[in-house]
Amino acid sequence: MPGQKLWTRVAVLALLVLTVMAAIGGKAEKQGKKERKSDCGDWQWSVCVANEGDCGLGTREGTRTGTDCKQTIKTQRCKIPCNWKKKFGGECKYEFQDWGECDLASGKKNRTGVLKRALMDATCTATVTATKPCGKISKPKLQDAKKQKKEGKKRERTPMD
Repeated sequence: MPGQKLWTRVAVLALLVLTVMAAIGGKAEKQGKKERKSDCGDWQWSVCVANEGDCGLGTREGTRTGTDCKQTIKTQRCKIPCNWKKKFGGECKYEFQDWGECDLASGKKNRTGVLKRALMDATCTATVTATKPCGKISKPKLQDAKKQKKEGKKRERTPMD
């Protein structure tokens, strides 16, 4: 019996050693595959082009270089949100401040936007400025005068019995 226990322990130990060696060998093979991938350059993506109009679903094309690359060109589906400011690039989203005071000389008001998010590999400006016409300037004195006029009419009416 003691000899049988010894052989069992030796067999279990041998299996354990073989399992560890196989695991290490598998990792070495995977690292070799990763090294082969490094022969290929990084994907360079074009801008997203909408299928219809200037927003919505579209496609972008990617290219890469390398001697052993199986695939050097591929197409990917993408989406250009329709509510983004196309003036600043359909793939760049900005967070804008409140509109500034009206510049009476130019008749316009400005606000700046800071880049919040860019889609994929889009090239976006860090800050942008938007301009719009001032519109009508409201005069609060006129509104106050109308209120006083209404109150005066209410006082003039007296119930007749």
